Amino acid sequence: MTDSGAPAGAKDDYRLTRTGTTAEQITSYATLLSTVFPETDRFDRAYLQWQYVENPDGEVVGFDAFAGDELAAHYVTIPISASYKGETIKGVLSLNTATHPSHQGKGLFTRLASQTYDLAQSLGYKFVVGVANQNSTPGFLRKLGFALVAPLDVRVGLGRPVGNAEGATFARIWSDEAWAWRIGNPAGHYWSGPQAVYADPGQVGIKMLVASGHVAPGVRRGSGRGLRPLTGWIGLKPGLRWRGIGVAVPDRMRPSPLNLIFKSLDPAIGVPEAATTTFEAIDFDAY
Repeated sequence: MTDSGAPAGAKDDYRLTRTGTTAEQITSYATLLSTVFPETDRFDRAYLQWQYVENPDGEVVGFDAFAGDELAAHYVTIPISASYKGETIKGVLSLNTATHPSHQGKGLFTRLASQTYDLAQSLGYKFVVGVANQNSTPGFLRKLGFALVAPLDVRVGLGRPVGNAEGATFARIWSDEAWAWRIGNPAGHYWSGPQAVYADPGQVGIKMLVASGHVAPGVRRGSGRGLRPLTGWIGLKPGLRWRGIGVAVPDRMRPSPLNLIFKSLDPAIGVPEAATTTFEAIDFDAY
């Protein structure tokens, strides 16, 4: 599937093609993402194979832009299931986007995203949800028709967050198969505690609570490395309170404040309200 873009022969004539999942394509995506994000070693072939191909909810939905045979830009979403006002609906989670430095500033991301959402809608997906940083949020809202649900809460302390799970009208659904896939993330390290799943954030003395209220099959109990007295948490939860001592982390102390954004692909699906939305680190690709 392609988009003709600019007239043939134009300087910035790009060919838009649906994202693929062959070994060669996965390698090209790993190369581009590692070039654009050299500060992380996450984007290797094993990670992208896990994320793009092995997700039990379906393969990625996305588009690539080529300048001749060169991969110039790449954007993908992955299928997910969610509970919305008591019904199970299918949507996509906005994930990896990268434009090669020599092709930036040409509007490629907007074109790839628009094509991706049109394709997702044609495949029957009802919504797009994502987590955007402070810099990218305005573009999603102004150019791509997203709505801001709320900034994600970030807290750290002794103890753990609790909330009212029954009060949620929007929450991601994790089947046993999807859960096993998620904790199989080759870039992650997870362990369980009482009604909680934790991840290693790479910071001394801190464990990240990525899923609260879960008894997680397949996650080893108490297998965190070293002493981690502090618990970090990021997300939204109805009736949020901290069991123990916890403080909110001010925006100025965060690497980049994160926002939960939402785009409906079905007129019958409205934007979830922040006060009744459950969304934690396990629900996106933070850890």
